[in-house]
Amino acid sequence: MTPFRYTVSARFAESHTAQAWIAWMRDEHLAAVIQTGALHGEVVRLDGDQLHFEARYQFAGRADFDRYVRDHAPRLRAEGLRRFPGGEVVHYERTSGEVLLELQG
Repeated sequence: MTPFRYTVSARFAESHTAQAWIAWMRDEHLAAVIQTGALHGEVVRLDGDQLHFEARYQFAGRADFDRYVRDHAPRLRAEGLRRFPGGEVVHYERTSGEVLLELQG
């Protein structure tokens, strides 16, 4: 099975909202996504912008990701948008794709 990655980018307008989002990710959301079938989850602060983050997840394959999207993502996304609505306060962007090459040292 070919690993599959899913990334949610979140760019915040205000630091206090970003800190609340990080706490929610740490205390609730990362674990919730892993419980639905993700193998790994992490939050990364991007260089050059203290208010721009990525939540990165790895699934065993596309079928597991598709199952997440179909069965769990609507509920989890709704919870995130209820707490941190998109728009002027936070801008979200999602990307996903198949891992073609991976090397570990």
